[in-house]
Amino acid sequence: MEPPEIFDRHLRRLRRDRAAPGFAHYSFVRDAIVEALLDRLDLVKRDFAHALDLGTADGGLRRALEARGIQVTASDAGARFAGEGVQCDEDRLPFAPESFDLIVSAGVLDSVNDLPGALIQCRRALKPDGLFLAGFVGAGSLAWLRKALLVADQATGDAVPQRVHPLIDVRAAGDLLARAGFVLTVADSEPLDVGYGDPFRLMSDLRGMAATNMLTGQTLPLTRGRLASLSQAFAVAAGPDGRLRERFELVFMTGWAPGPNQPQPARRGSGTTSLAAALRSG
Repeated sequence: MEPPEIFDRHLRRLRRDRAAPGFAHYSFVRDAIVEALLDRLDLVKRDFAHALDLGTADGGLRRALEARGIQVTASDAGARFAGEGVQCDEDRLPFAPESFDLIVSAGVLDSVNDLPGALIQCRRALKPDGLFLAGFVGAGSLAWLRKALLVADQATGDAVPQRVHPLIDVRAAGDLLARAGFVLTVADSEPLDVGYGDPFRLMSDLRGMAATNMLTGQTLPLTRGRLASLSQAFAVAAGPDGRLRERFELVFMTGWAPGPNQPQPARRGSGTTSLAAALRSG
């Protein structure tokens, strides 16, 4: 029996299809992720022949990879975003083992039902010594909105739904990479702070980037009373200029598929100097 799924797959695809036509106006978070991923890729001193752009969205990452002379296969859960590429969920990849020597994913892995499974499938789809790079919105993001929505829901005395997705922190990201069989793993994060003059612009941005609630069974609407509570909370929290800064914490994952030419740890017991001696010499 399969465990219950956190995210509604149909709703996720629908949200991405609806966001596609106007996505360029709301892509600032993904643009920041793409830029950071390309910076990390530029530090790698080797060539890649065939890459998978996992969660391609507007195609900006694909074009940047192609400009580096890399053949790119694009995939996305949304049909419009996938375009002429492959439409598939990130945890249900249709690609054969060892199909790519590079997999890059920007802004989608935070809403995947089976992230450990997705990472395992990515590692299998990589050739030996292939590189996996991913970035997504992680734990610590949207702290004000989370609290304000919770207070607005609690004030009604009714059921309190989970309106903002559970998110992954840096430590968990590193652990997941290792559990999926990647080696030479790195997980790190960068903050992205965005100023808002009202809470509804923030919510509009989330809709435009296909990042609103996609949790299974969470359908309780934001009533007029809840929206009024949200506005009041914003007015209290805003600075002297009437603006509030909300943070998107961007989490990045780097890992390599095991390969014969990678640095290997020394065989246990092969050292010629004891730790105690090394500490004394220091």
